[in-house]
Amino acid sequence: MLNVLEWAYADALRAAGRAAGTGSGSVVPAQGAGRAEGLSASGGGVGGDPQGGAAAPAARPPHRDGGAVTVVVLSPNDPMTRGQLRRMAELARDEGFSVRWEDARGGAGAPFQTIGALAPALRRARRIVIGDPFSRYVQLLLTLARARELVVVDDGTATMEFVSQLARGERLVRWHRTGRGGGARDAVFAPISAVARRRLTPREGRRTVEVFSSMPVEPPDGVLVTANDFAWTRARFGPPSITRGADLVGTSLAETGVVDLDRYIGAVGALARTHGATRYFAHRRESAEKLKRLSEETGLEIVRPDLPLELIARRGPIGRTILSFPSTVVHTLPLALAGTEVKVAVCDIDPAWLTDTASPRAQGFLSGVTGTARDVHRLPSVPAVAP
Repeated sequence: MLNVLEWAYADALRAAGRAAGTGSGSVVPAQGAGRAEGLSASGGGVGGDPQGGAAAPAARPPHRDGGAVTVVVLSPNDPMTRGQLRRMAELARDEGFSVRWEDARGGAGAPFQTIGALAPALRRARRIVIGDPFSRYVQLLLTLARARELVVVDDGTATMEFVSQLARGERLVRWHRTGRGGGARDAVFAPISAVARRRLTPREGRRTVEVFSSMPVEPPDGVLVTANDFAWTRARFGPPSITRGADLVGTSLAETGVVDLDRYIGAVGALARTHGATRYFAHRRESAEKLKRLSEETGLEIVRPDLPLELIARRGPIGRTILSFPSTVVHTLPLALAGTEVKVAVCDIDPAWLTDTASPRAQGFLSGVTGTARDVHRLPSVPAVAP
């Protein structure tokens, strides 16, 4: 959802330079926070203004006319992600957008009802913006689309993998998947995924593809990359108040089966002691049991953010140093905190922390996330010992 707002902000800046009333007519199925899909409709879409005119810049960050854009949130079931999305929906409304909440995973029939309701708008759309091309929900929606313009909105480290797989012509698989096959369900869904990948491939004269991202990506021929520099976040919030201490950012690498839980907790404790960290900003997918253990064994104050960390940090207060393992935030926080005195430091993942079931690509991918980060301080991995 945050990156949808960033895209809308950047798009409005571009549109403000065009003649009034030229309209974009776009429909935006986007991944919100925590891979929660959403749909925005502009110009004849879901509840949209049929003219789709662009709003002129204002003193506050510019955006499209609130009557022209509707954001439809296809809510996940995870309570933490739902909570963040509720708060982001409030911010979207503050910016003038209409927000429609869909419990798209609320039962066996919910996906069919949601897709049926969105199908007409998707078929009419000239432009579609998605946030997570790996999402089966989004891939299914793409099979209904005939848009001439497709935009992939920043979804963090997943964007790096998506662009690489698109360039190589590979099927779309998340980096932390083992590659050992997903059984009958993957086999059944394979034709839909293949259609979605073709939709995300540019075709001269028929379809353009753009990637709006803060991540360092090398696009294949024909794919345009536009930088997401978190201009909306910086214009809307801050600068933050800065404390003297350090804050540590959590990851869900243990939950996804990449890193051993005991090793991870030991590494968090070592980092906290070395750098004087006092707070631990939990990832939305970290379990309550894991966080309880982290609190007891490291003494860190556990913070469950109700907004994406880029907004939490920009609003403040935030530590003078932010410590992180390889993750999206080592790329996004330096952008969101540009012009402040906050230092972002990243600690590499020791290969000894990886589980036996981790994907063979895991170490190389995580090293790439760290190695391509700009404006961060590199820290050596801490000893791989259990607490």
